[in-house]
Formats: sequence, C-alpha cells, structure tokens
Amino acid sequence: MFDLYFILSGLVLLILVGGLLYTLTTGRFVSARQSEFDAEINEKTQRHPILLNPIFFAYIIGIVLVILYIFYHASRV
Repeated sequence: MFDLYFILSGLVLLILVGGLLYTLTTGRFVSARQSEFDAEINEKTQRHPILLNPIFFAYIIGIVLVILYIFYHASRV
C-alpha cells in the first residue's frame, strides 16, 4: 500500500512541476507577443511580477503540500 501512495505522490508532484513550467512558458510567450499593446502596469507589480501572481502562489502551495504529504507517509514506515 505504501508503494502505491509513493508512486501516486510522485506522479502528482510531476504534474504540479510540469504545470508550473507550462505556465511560465506560456506567460513568457504571451507577454512577449502582446507587450506593445499592454497598458501601464502598477509599480509594485513591475518590481515583483512573480510574487504578485496568484497562479504561482497556487503552484507553490500545491508543491509544498505534496512534498509534506510524501514526507509524512515516508516517516510512518
């Protein structure tokens, strides 16, 4: 049973990391394509473009939770 949890946890972690990389790539592509049509961006957002994006917060929280879940199950064995 532990092997199944470990494999599924690893799979979820891979999906989260893959989704994060896909989001970063898509964001760069879209921002490069539409950079000349954008309006003025808030000064705080210009200084911290990644920190103020809620999508990145969701990925970071998800990855941390999955890692904590893996460590929790690994410590129970």
